[in-house]
Parts: sequence; C-alpha cells; structure tokens
Amino acid sequence: MSVLKKARSALISVFHKDGLEPIVRKLDELGITLYSTGGTEKFIKDLAISVVPVEDLTSYPSILGGRVKTLHPKVFGGILSRRNNESDLSQLEQYEIPEIDIVIVDLYPFEKTVASGAEEQDIIEKIDIGGISLIRAAAKNFKDVICVSSMDQYETFLDILSENNGEISLEQRKVFAAKAYAVSSNYDTAIFKYLNKNEVVFRESFNEVSTLRYGENPHQKGFFFGDLDALFDKLNGKELSYNNLLDVNAAVNLMNEFNPETSEESTFAILKHNNACGIAQRDTVLQAYIDALAGDPVSAFGGVLITNKKIDKATAEEIHKLFCEVVIAPKYDDDALKILKGKKNRIILIQKDIEMPKTQFRTALNGVLSQEKDGITDDISLLKKATELYPTDSEIKDLLFASKICKNTKSNTIVLVKNKQLCASGTGQTSRIDALNQAVIKANNFNFDLKGAVMASDAFFPFPDSVEIADNAGITAVIQPGGSIKDQLSIDYCNEHNMSMVFTGIRHFKH
Repeated sequence: MSVLKKARSALISVFHKDGLEPIVRKLDELGITLYSTGGTEKFIKDLAISVVPVEDLTSYPSILGGRVKTLHPKVFGGILSRRNNESDLSQLEQYEIPEIDIVIVDLYPFEKTVASGAEEQDIIEKIDIGGISLIRAAAKNFKDVICVSSMDQYETFLDILSENNGEISLEQRKVFAAKAYAVSSNYDTAIFKYLNKNEVVFRESFNEVSTLRYGENPHQKGFFFGDLDALFDKLNGKELSYNNLLDVNAAVNLMNEFNPETSEESTFAILKHNNACGIAQRDTVLQAYIDALAGDPVSAFGGVLITNKKIDKATAEEIHKLFCEVVIAPKYDDDALKILKGKKNRIILIQKDIEMPKTQFRTALNGVLSQEKDGITDDISLLKKATELYPTDSEIKDLLFASKICKNTKSNTIVLVKNKQLCASGTGQTSRIDALNQAVIKANNFNFDLKGAVMASDAFFPFPDSVEIADNAGITAVIQPGGSIKDQLSIDYCNEHNMSMVFTGIRHFKH
C-alpha cells in the first residue's frame, strides 16, 4: 500500500441522496471542507452541517435553469491541479483557487428517464453535463483526487474514510478512477444509443456484472453482464451457471413464441443444450408437462423447464419426480412452490414481463457479429399453398406449432409434431437428410406413431429426398420456407403421394 494522502476538501453534487448522509457526517467529523450546490447543498444544510456554496467559490450563480453550476475554472482548477507541480500551485494561489481532494457525484438518471417513456425534452434535460465533467476531471487527476462517481460506491468509500481517518492511498484513488470512467462510458453509450438513428457502430455497455462459478467448462472464467433481477425473481436454488444461462435464454426465446395472452392453452417445454427435447400445448399445464416429458424423458434429465402458465400443485408433484436444473413460470401456487423447493439446488424463477433486446451480438474472429433478432413468427397469413392439397385445420395448427419450435432449434433442423406435441427433432446436423433421419429414428425410439404427423424445416429442401423420407415415415403435411431452384421436385413428389406442403418465404437458420 502506498503512502496515504490526507483529504482536506470535498465537492459533492449528486442526484440521489440515499446513503449520502453517513458520508457527509463523516467528512464533517474529519474536518474536511465541503463544497456543494443546488439540492445537494440544501440536503447538507438540512443536516446542520457547514457547507460552502459553489456560487460563493466562483462568484457566479447557477444559470440557465441549472444547466451551468459547477463549470468554472475555480472548480475545475482545484480538481485538476497537480499537487507536485510548482506552476500549478502558483496559479492556484494567484487566482485564489482551493484544492479539491474528493469529488462525489451521482449523475442524472438518463436511462431511467428514457425507460419511463418521457418526452424527448425531459430526456434531454437528464443529460448530465456538469456531473460528467466533474467525474472525468477528478478521475484524470487520481494521483491527487478520489472520485466517487455513483451512489453504488458510497458504502465502500465510507469504509475507506472510516478506516484511515480521511487518508486515502494512491491504489484506492486509482481503483475509483477506473470505476469513474466505467460510469462515464456507460452514460455516454446510453445517450448515444438513444440519439443514434443512422450510424452503424457497435456500442454496448452494462453496469451490472455477475461473476459465474466458471464458464462453459470448469477451466474457463465466466461472467454475465446484465440485470437478471429485471427479468426474473429467483425463489430458490443455487446461482445460475454459464450453461444454465444459455439454456434459460433459449427457453425464454422459445416460450415467447407462445404468448399466454393470445392463447388459452398451456404450453410447457423442456430444453437441453439450447434445444427443446420436449414441448406440448394442452388445456391444462399438468397435461402439457406430461406430454412434453414424453417427447424425450431421457434428455429431460438435468434440463430447463419453462411454461407460459401458472404451475399448480399437481404439476409441481410431477415435476418433482424429475431431476431438473431450472423451472421457469410466470406464477406458482403456494403449495406448488413448497413442493418444488424440496430440492434445495433446484433453481426456481418467476419470469417478469419486460421488453427483451431486439439485437444480438457475439464475438467472432477478431471482432463482433451483430444482427437484428429473428422477430418473425410464422402465422397463417404467411402460408402459401405449394401443393394441390392444402393442409387440414388441425394440420395447420400443428405446422405453425412445429415452425415455432423449428425457429428456436439449432440448424440444420427438422421438427416433427403431432397434435401439438413434439414427437422428435433433428438438431444441429450438417445436412437436412441427417436431421430428418435423426428425428424419425428418435420418434420411433419413443414409440410415437408418425402417421398423420407434420414436418417443419428451417430452410428449403434442395432435393425431394427429404419429403420422400417423411412420406415413408407417415408424415402428411410439410412447412418450409421454399426458395430452392428445385422446389418443383419436392412439390411434384408431394402431389404424387397425397401430401400437402406450404411455403412461408421465411428462413429460420439458427447457428
């Protein structure tokens, strides 16, 4: 630890006052001169603690409706002056500028104002100018000044003050400087993303970070950047792992295709390694779970379970018989929760109704790939009759059900569905034929009768061999994007063998 430096003055200008009082009282106890302005100055005065108004220091009032308060050489000179530079010290003396050793700032809540749906002018007024300038100046001069740049840092800073009676080390000032630039960069990114409409640039910033037990494998470090508490209430279990989070992400994306507000039916899905191994839609959540599990009771072991309806006691009793990592639902009956909490490590989540990001990004080579999310869900309006036969009403329902699963399954994929129950899927195969064969074999292994089942494909069939295999397995209806120069070969086969096929015009690759 380096030699400690005694603080003698502090400038405080914060939006949120929560947690500030103990710091102000400690600074006063240590005999540190306080400077402040506006609401923060009033807050300090109301504590019956002496404070010097910034206006008295600068000889200028707050102007332009509060837009300009601290932007003055007598403030920034005191922050930026180098204490070991004779010229700087001489100018401080010449212009009667006091050194400022501590800067405490909490910025206007720009992101919260945007999220509230406020008018543009209100949002613009929440772009902090003085505060962000104070943060950057104090952090730059960390050799002499400590910058507390967020209310999240109040407690840590108070501990430092208390432990060393106002003496602060260089290492501590440098740590706080790094935090300060993290705050300022996140703030600027949020403003840029709000204002930007045309520039294609990659700017992402997250203040929240969770250190995971490890990454994809135990020898890899892992972190999650984002606010999970905004999406879930965690009711039970261990912390979510890296792989848990990937599966939960896949589960949420899949279940978002089945909006409970537009369907009275219950949908239940079981996922493993980012793919659905079972999913069914039924009149009750219990039957939906039972039929989802029947899709692949082997792969369901250790999986992630998700539903779009409240989990009741009867369903919880069935779930409790299965070892599963995570259960996700919008609600739980009290007696259902009691049962599910019977396994202490089982992660139980309530999913909240929030808007999800509309873009995706991931590292690739020495850069980042970014794209819009696949926001198209195939519905009846997209279906184009490709064959002489048109699917029956029940087949249409199964085809659209299968298409939603297909969209959320690793490519190449084929999905087989009957009576709104996943019979099997071929996932992540290098050819569509392999995916289809995998799905047919798996369905047969779990005793599904594929006669009258439907098939969904994430991309077109370049040859008629896929529909031929499907026909031989008993499948009667097909949904696919179409678009192959040899579409007619598959159409001809279907016409010759009394199969119906519809095109959507939308490919759903997922890599």
